[in-house]
Amino acid sequence: MDDRLPAHVEVAGLLRAVQAAGGFGMVVQKGEPTAGTLLVLCCEKGTNTRAYERMPQLDGTRRWTLSRAQDTENPSEFSDYVDRRRRQDSDLWIVELDAANPERFIGLEPGDG
Repeated sequence: MDDRLPAHVEVAGLLRAVQAAGGFGMVVQKGEPTAGTLLVLCCEKGTNTRAYERMPQLDGTRRWTLSRAQDTENPSEFSDYVDRRRRQDSDLWIVELDAANPERFIGLEPGDG
């Protein structure tokens, strides 16, 4: 039995939690409603964007992992990465969370990932 939340429910919960904390959240791309994977873009006031995805671990669990951080010297590299992920996985949800310490909404502390 899979005890994973459907993707659309998880996304809705993330957006509500961010907005309740005074931040802003939006769906950049809708994926498969039930089994879609999530790419969460975390930023603060639209800057310093980080991309997190759940990655399978050796013990069979899935953990949020930092996939890419925006380089201020080359911001297009980050956009290229997100576009590449979008093309690779049509089931992918891309969600942006803009708030103070947005990683807390996916259960991470600053510096985790």
